Amino acid sequence: MDAVQFAEHGDREVIEYGEFPDPEIESDEVLVDVKAGALNHLDIWTRKGLPGIDLEMPHVPGSDCAGVVSEIGEDVTRFEEGDRVALLAGVGDERMDDPTLDLRFHIIGEHVRGVHSEYAAIPEANLVSVPEHVEWETAAAAPLVFQTAWRMLIERGELQAGEDVLVLGASGGVGHAAVQVAAHAGATVYATASSDEKLEYAEGIGADETINYAEAEFGSEIKSLTDGRGVDMVVDHIGEATWDESLKSLAKGGRIVTCGATTGPNPDAGLNRMFWNQLSVIGSTMATPEQAETALSLVWDGTFEPKIRETLPMSEAARAHEIIEEREGFGKVVVVPDSEL
Repeated sequence: MDAVQFAEHGDREVIEYGEFPDPEIESDEVLVDVKAGALNHLDIWTRKGLPGIDLEMPHVPGSDCAGVVSEIGEDVTRFEEGDRVALLAGVGDERMDDPTLDLRFHIIGEHVRGVHSEYAAIPEANLVSVPEHVEWETAAAAPLVFQTAWRMLIERGELQAGEDVLVLGASGGVGHAAVQVAAHAGATVYATASSDEKLEYAEGIGADETINYAEAEFGSEIKSLTDGRGVDMVVDHIGEATWDESLKSLAKGGRIVTCGATTGPNPDAGLNRMFWNQLSVIGSTMATPEQAETALSLVWDGTFEPKIRETLPMSEAARAHEIIEEREGFGKVVVVPDSEL
């Protein structure tokens, strides 16, 4: 089969698309004929190399895909050949109430071989059914970001109707999902982005107020828009570059929810502001299968919509990485096996 792959960490030049050994399934796995995959910022970090993660090379990236079951292992009971499925990339002990808290929890595509390939061997527990009416690009683009946003805001952040929420980077994958989840929950949604076009898009998917962070410090803007109070929750997956302004944006007793740190993991903690205003910092990673299926049911019925900014053949994976890195457009970038085009 052909697969996106890299044999060493580095810039986009290390990405290749070509022959890779066909996957062989274990007894609890399903062989998926991949119809579409989608990128996340995680793919950029994995390609560049993450501290403490020693990948088997060459590595196939990708933590989002959808396709058709072409073969099942002898112990598989939930799926049959011909079923339409999508990947839930978090791997933990499925016997636990919350597999994301398993000490061995890991993510397909980040810690082990990913799914940006013609075929992928995936554990049965890491697949969700996709209805017939859902397009492959939508099924591939939705799972990681919508399950992440749902758990972060609803389960971990305990967002309530009537609260004020600030979503940073509202045009990105997690950001555009978080805006929709927050609006669905009945919150007043404030959103940041770097251009008027992106802000218009954020308004179109549920943002009540928008801020161009390239033109103004969003912490001051939030205080102005909320008559000095601040917001109840900030969704910050950006990290060092935004952390101080995120703290400034919170009302007393407010909370930050975070699932990532794309600009760096070690900001100034701002402990004085944290204890004086009695703020909470809540970390969140992926979701349980039940939480993921709840979020995705709202994608399947059209309540939520993953915006596709561009669809490319997998042979142009380097260009797909460039779009993510350079923050071009808004929404998700989808890649399709060249054999499907």
